[in-house]
Amino acid sequence: MADDLLDSSEKTDVPDVGPLLAAAVAGVGGAERPGQVKMAEAVAHAIESGEHLAVQAGTGTGKSLAYLVPAVRHAAAENACVVVSTATIALQRQLVERDLPRLAESLTPLLDREPAFAILKGRRNYLCLHRMQVDEPDDPDEILFDAQTVSATGRQVQRIHEWAEKTETGDRDELVPGVSEQAWRQVAVSARECLGAQRCPFGTECYAERARDKAGDADVVVTNHALLAIDALEEFQVLPEHDVAIIDEAHELVDRVTSVATAELSASAVEFAARRCGRLIEDDLADRLKEAGEALQPILADTAPGRMDVLPQALGGTLLPIRDAAYACATALRTSLKTAGDDAERLGAGRAALTALEEIHDTAGRLLETFETDLASRHDVVWLDRPFNEDSRRPTALRVAPLGVGGLLRERLFGRRTTVLTSATLSLGGSFEPLARQWGLPPLGTAADGAAEAAEAPDGDEPEKKDAGERPLRWSGLDVGSPFDHARSGILYIARGLPQPGRDGLPEAYLTELTELIEAAGGRTLGLFSSMRAAKQAAEELRGRLKQPLLCQGDDSTTQLIKQFTDDEATCLFGTLSLWQGVDVPGPSLRLVVIDRIPFPRPDDPLSSARQRAVAAHGGNGFMAVAATHAALLLAQGAGRLLRSMTDRGVVAVLDPRLATARYGGFLRSSLPPFWTTFDSEKVKAALRRLDTAD
Repeated sequence: MADDLLDSSEKTDVPDVGPLLAAAVAGVGGAERPGQVKMAEAVAHAIESGEHLAVQAGTGTGKSLAYLVPAVRHAAAENACVVVSTATIALQRQLVERDLPRLAESLTPLLDREPAFAILKGRRNYLCLHRMQVDEPDDPDEILFDAQTVSATGRQVQRIHEWAEKTETGDRDELVPGVSEQAWRQVAVSARECLGAQRCPFGTECYAERARDKAGDADVVVTNHALLAIDALEEFQVLPEHDVAIIDEAHELVDRVTSVATAELSASAVEFAARRCGRLIEDDLADRLKEAGEALQPILADTAPGRMDVLPQALGGTLLPIRDAAYACATALRTSLKTAGDDAERLGAGRAALTALEEIHDTAGRLLETFETDLASRHDVVWLDRPFNEDSRRPTALRVAPLGVGGLLRERLFGRRTTVLTSATLSLGGSFEPLARQWGLPPLGTAADGAAEAAEAPDGDEPEKKDAGERPLRWSGLDVGSPFDHARSGILYIARGLPQPGRDGLPEAYLTELTELIEAAGGRTLGLFSSMRAAKQAAEELRGRLKQPLLCQGDDSTTQLIKQFTDDEATCLFGTLSLWQGVDVPGPSLRLVVIDRIPFPRPDDPLSSARQRAVAAHGGNGFMAVAATHAALLLAQGAGRLLRSMTDRGVVAVLDPRLATARYGGFLRSSLPPFWTTFDSEKVKAALRRLDTAD
């Protein structure tokens, strides 16, 4: 950041955000857009006033510069640090490799110094030089490995060692092609497993420590939602001190925080922890834990998958000895490690074993505590997860997740620093409140139509009492629009005449409609399906009917499939969830986006169903607050795949007639971009044929 001799309380005079934004836009060879200017001014105001801001900025707005410029200005003026959090690696790379370097170059003359920036990820994302020296398999499910898997993992580990000879960052994301999680676990450690720079023989060379040191000197630190969540959940500090957080791709914040706060317990994980600590403590203690884990296996096998509202007696009788045995082992291990001195190898093995034991103990305890309160008072949801695929290496496991993360975000994020949340999709049903409620922010007022009901999202926590130094939860919402003329560039076609989707796969009428739409478009189709089963069914059926090439998710890596789809204009690509949000294909390769059905969560989804029930118990509409909000968000993201540049044209076709006929249809439609809407199939096909001829 600024000169170390500068007192942290001293402010520096810097230009206003307007001249800085103009210089930044000129530096990238662009032109200022009204939405970009409006957003930059709003972000600057939020930072200055301390009022949180949710800002929706459509594709093409230039929102990265609109928040980076005020962020850099604040860092320079206050000698402070701003954290920018993203959900995807792609956006992290764009910010660090393209946007921030060009921004720094453009603003240096105006700021009289070069802004500094850094990227920071969780410790497990960095190669651990000490871990690489320990020749010990680190996989709780290694007993399930077959010889072929072991060999493949070994080859990947060898490739990591070769890469380690030349990497300067040790960042896993720079290893291309990537490796499996099983292979990476052999060379990485979590924050709890780390020996610490002072005790590790490689402390001065540690990649994670270097990244932390660089982040500590930066004006802007780019991180991810997962690390942001860890920083909020853990008692120890993970991110540098900062008074402003900017959350891009904020529509994914709740899911990412929920994922970090979710724990699981399996028989293989218990056995793994017992084997690890058995080398370091008395055998009888480790044997107690091993036997408790072995007792868990048949009980999980006999337990029905899905949400648990009542703890089966047999399962409760197994979790208790697992918790107690893990505690006894951890206590003995801590005593043992006190005599390890400077033995780095023993310390490393001990820290890894202790981490495994603590996770087993904490998860078993959390599972038991969940059922100690009545259903209406619970903050967690428990379910048994059994993979559908018998060949899956993922074990049957108990999972426990928070019913809501609003309380956590309200206390640990919004209550401590000014926060800006942005995405192309934040306003659902014409209101920011459906997502704001999930974030833990208070309502702004009465929302219109279905948005008011959708705002009653589950929290899982009572409102927190603010500490004296805690900032008030004032916030505002702003939609700066999009540079695209959606009504002139795109058509929303709702197939109102088709039958409602059923549970037995895609009806023949859907396949016929899909075939005719693709033929009219000359291929150029992205098919977004609510399940992989539906995507594969459509691909198998249509390959015999279409002359255009058709790719399906799973045929190759998603990255390679998107490249093939982009390179050949006639090609179609079918897939599921990751394609709803992860495809950016401007130009003539994409003229038609087809959505097979409204993407509601599965009725038997444990977390979604529990959240709906919690909202209903408090007098709200659980379906609107959870299921409809989930569907609206995905629909908006899916429809957003169509227009990616100013010259793009095309059709978003939704085959599910409920979007037009159901009571909640208005809420869902008002969450979509403002395309021209029609129910006339022939008009749509004629428009697609004209586009195909023009291309």
